[in-house]
Amino acid sequence: MEKGVQRWIIDISKWNPSSNDFSFALSLLPQTHHSSITRFVKMEDRKRALVSLLLQYTLIHEVLGIPYPDIVINRTLEGKPFLECGRFCFDFPNFNFNVSHHGDYVAIASEPLCLVGLDIVNFMIPEKETVSEYIQNFSSYFSSSEWDRIISVGNNEEVLAEFYRYWCLKEAYVKAIGSGLAYGLHKVEFHHTNWTSISVKVDGATNQQWRFWLFDLDKGHSVSIARGHPRLAIESYKRSLKRTKFNEEEYNVGLHLPNPRFVLRTVEELISVIHKAKRSC
Repeated sequence: MEKGVQRWIIDISKWNPSSNDFSFALSLLPQTHHSSITRFVKMEDRKRALVSLLLQYTLIHEVLGIPYPDIVINRTLEGKPFLECGRFCFDFPNFNFNVSHHGDYVAIASEPLCLVGLDIVNFMIPEKETVSEYIQNFSSYFSSSEWDRIISVGNNEEVLAEFYRYWCLKEAYVKAIGSGLAYGLHKVEFHHTNWTSISVKVDGATNQQWRFWLFDLDKGHSVSIARGHPRLAIESYKRSLKRTKFNEEEYNVGLHLPNPRFVLRTVEELISVIHKAKRSC
């Protein structure tokens, strides 16, 4: 099942397409996705939305071997993307994926059995507020233990980074279960040792059916991965999953699969793969 565990990331600051190049990349995607990209006014936002979809289609095509015209990606009511497996996905009991973009990076992660949540944060420094004023806006989403760690970690730069790392983990969790962003973040409390051996309490109870990882991509970005049991997904997302019931032995195999490091891809690679896949059909 390890082939189903994928971690890809793209630095979009290195892709500066002409209007023709952007239009060509957009034309590779199904028409149904175009408005979700062109609705953005800023080119940077359009780039993130476009690259997110290019990653999804390329990963599904390469990993699952599904012919490009047969790939159907939909979204739940809460906005979580999922693959309509149909007659495909037989190699994996519960293939699912998640995407994230913030700052310079766009990424995708997939799992063959467990739920997967992915989040990227860019340590943005607030323009019109102090760090203390900025993070105070979000204090209700943190437990007293988390908040104490955040505000006591050191100087303003360190406080901001600590805040974003906790936020990154919380977002990965809610994205894994398929709930709307920021929904229920206050119910989720994280514990760690120097951002390793990360554990979670949900509604005050330690939950052993989750694993989490957090990495610093560079000085200004972090990325987190959440891996959890499919039965913990919200109902609307469960309906998109192939299976939600696994015995303990089956689930532990998926839970303890290796978590690979992110593979750096380029937009040009994705465009080439999809263009070739379309031409071969």
